[in-house]
Amino acid sequence: MAGAIIETMSTKKLLLFGFFVLLFQVFSIMVGALIAPSPTSAIRYLATKCINRHRTRIWLMPWGSNRCQQVHSFDEPLAKTLDPNDIVFAVHVPLPNREMSPWFQYILAVLQFDIAFKVINQMEDDVIITIDARLAYRDDMMSDWTTKFHSVEQRLLRCIFAIPKTYENEGRFYHCDSIPFVEMGSVAHKYFLINLRLPVNDTVNVGIGEIKDIHLVGIHQNGGFTKVWISMKTVFSPWIFVATAWYWHRISLMARPPVLLEKVIFALGIAMTFLNLPVEWLSLGFEWPWMLLFEDAQQGAFYSALFCFWIIFCGEHLMDQSQRNHLSAYWWQVGLVLFGSSILLIFDLSERGVHLSNPFYTVWASEFGSKVAVSFIIVAGISVCLYFVSLCHMVCCVFRNIGGKIQQLPSMPEARRLRYKGIIFRFKFLMLVTLACAAMTVIFVLLNQVSEGHWHLAGYILQVHSAFITGIYGMWNLYVFTIIFLYAPSHKYNSNKSGDFQHTDMTKKPENQETQLTYGQQGPTEAYRITGKVAEK
Repeated sequence: MAGAIIETMSTKKLLLFGFFVLLFQVFSIMVGALIAPSPTSAIRYLATKCINRHRTRIWLMPWGSNRCQQVHSFDEPLAKTLDPNDIVFAVHVPLPNREMSPWFQYILAVLQFDIAFKVINQMEDDVIITIDARLAYRDDMMSDWTTKFHSVEQRLLRCIFAIPKTYENEGRFYHCDSIPFVEMGSVAHKYFLINLRLPVNDTVNVGIGEIKDIHLVGIHQNGGFTKVWISMKTVFSPWIFVATAWYWHRISLMARPPVLLEKVIFALGIAMTFLNLPVEWLSLGFEWPWMLLFEDAQQGAFYSALFCFWIIFCGEHLMDQSQRNHLSAYWWQVGLVLFGSSILLIFDLSERGVHLSNPFYTVWASEFGSKVAVSFIIVAGISVCLYFVSLCHMVCCVFRNIGGKIQQLPSMPEARRLRYKGIIFRFKFLMLVTLACAAMTVIFVLLNQVSEGHWHLAGYILQVHSAFITGIYGMWNLYVFTIIFLYAPSHKYNSNKSGDFQHTDMTKKPENQETQLTYGQQGPTEAYRITGKVAEK
């Protein structure tokens, strides 16, 4: 039978192929570093303190021709005559003379409170603050505001006062953690208006101290980065789709049925194609608030398929012939992947799934919700750790098994020894590339956390965060393409070598041993056949 391309391609062509893959990888990184801007922008808004004595549900604008009656400070004489329930904090997104765009993809906002210390009005520890929040939109400056969402939410407000709580320190501010406020997965309108109240009575918003100001930090994806990101997906999507279809066509032309390894490679190509779908093009013309949830599902499907591929790829080059080609042999490793993915999916649905009807909701709002969310993440993390322990063990066993085969090479004829030496070297190289891809992902994540948003080099500004995202995305596309291409059946057919292998294997067992593969059981590569253990009766 014909071997895989990785075994039949000449060394010169294989090096040329590797050079072009490396070239595309560098290009993917440079696109993010030199062309794309920073992935996100954060804009700070100071909420305007509007007066609403009648406590009606009208929309209060912080600026413009019909701006609300407002107080600049709660220390003003006018503010002393107001009830706390008469104050509405208003924020217009974006800033004056600007407008939002569907290219921004999503809006995420957090609140920061300026709370002054007063001896007679001190904050309680880990107090619950109640927020009556409303959000409206419009698409031109002359239209009326259209109500979009309204919700009364509670948030856990954690603040510390690092200096002694004495009269001398009155007026100094607490250091408070930011609290999540709103998240929308679509930016389908040009202008947004947020009105929020802090209702006060005998049981609500008691012990929150003396609030002086509220800041809203709005975060959205940069339009320039979105254009680069969608362009990359538009390029990779048909490329991987055609490669996957071509791979399965080559598999279907073979006389034997596909083995498990070939099926999981095909599934990996499908998952990569699903991740590459550039549905963001359609989100520019339609209001699809579920886009963030859909993107999470895309990434989850790909990484689940990738993890299953790794474990099956190693296992199929390690197991006895009697155990190969059975998904049930990997039930607990694949089960860990599916269990961890399910836990993360449930967590995502409990957060972003609810955002479809109430973007102000967050599972982190309460202490109980935070504990449940952390528990879900810990359980998923344990599953991933157990998976990688199993994967590392299998990789070590594969290399140890290959080492045993290498020791048998000197006793073989020179032609066969050179052939098997090349096959084993290419297989080991591909395994090392797989480990390098995983390691590069971890390294890029760490660099992304500790480095600045950009570097200056020879007069150019290199966007590190953008380069990280586009580089990792390009790397996994190139990795999947490499696996699909190199493990596709080769068109070369050498009947002499094939027949010779069928009668004499590396272990030189007699033909009537179980190690002699039937035609229907032969694997995709000779590395697949020679690295398996000898099945015992």
